[in-house]
Amino acid sequence: MSSRPTPTRLLSVGSILADVRLDVPCLPQRGGDVLGSEATISAGGGFNILTAAARNGLRAAFAGQHGKGPYGERIRAELAAEGIEALMPVSADGDSGFCIVLVEPDGERTFVTSPGVEARPGREPLSGLRLGAADALFASGYDLCYPQLGPAIADWVGGLPASVTVMIDPGPLVADIPPGIMAAVLARADIVTLNRREAGLLTGADDKTEAAKRAHDRLSPDTLVILRDGPAGCFLLGGDIGQSGLQVPAPAVRMVDATGAGDAHTGVFLASLAAGYPAAEAARRANAAAAIAVTRKGPATAPGTEELNAFLATQDHDKTTTR
Repeated sequence: MSSRPTPTRLLSVGSILADVRLDVPCLPQRGGDVLGSEATISAGGGFNILTAAARNGLRAAFAGQHGKGPYGERIRAELAAEGIEALMPVSADGDSGFCIVLVEPDGERTFVTSPGVEARPGREPLSGLRLGAADALFASGYDLCYPQLGPAIADWVGGLPASVTVMIDPGPLVADIPPGIMAAVLARADIVTLNRREAGLLTGADDKTEAAKRAHDRLSPDTLVILRDGPAGCFLLGGDIGQSGLQVPAPAVRMVDATGAGDAHTGVFLASLAAGYPAAEAARRANAAAAIAVTRKGPATAPGTEELNAFLATQDHDKTTTR
């Protein structure tokens, strides 16, 4: 990773769709029903990562499809409000999809997704996108699962210049990604980020360190693995960290809503690399951003640089005064 240019822009092909969020007392049993809160609708999915990066000083752009209906209109409005450019034209083939997000009292969330135009390649191919030599590219396992979009992303990513930093997040559907597509994107990945559950599904290992090592065995030696582990922080292996690995702790907070926490982590990690921080410090900042995000309801709850720095200063002060 050290020989690659410091990223100056984040380009995401991670699909953006509308999140329809409800607080529920519990998940209903099969055939049952529960009363939830009034639904709120906002942009979600890949929007959260772009927002986290943009709020922390990294220029961001969306390279996926967005529809012509009300969900697409909301997505474009929220992108514009965050200063994020949409590179593809409005799709004439339908609306953007939506995701039902059920949030339980402990903050855990469960998803049901209804894909829209973001699940398909557009009429303008990915190969037509102009990437800068110092761009970073993010791709999600959600998109790699889609029968039409997954192969298009895999083919395109494999031909990107070596100077482009490629970050892959296999996501909750990691077990559903076709093996050939997974192998193709992992072969080009410079950073792979995934949570503990996803790492277990990918590698068959329950132990965090072993899962990270097995994941790294499928990658090039210079690739960095980030294994996110909720309140425990994250474990880094490979890249500038080396093969011994490094556990980076997270601040202790009371979780209200876990939606978008991993996205906040990813966006802030990339923005921190772009700001010149080494991987270990970028992970510390990403852990803190995710900790702030889970204390708030909604998807795009990552803090900006000023708020993040103030929070980290408080954490450092607390450590100093308790020694």
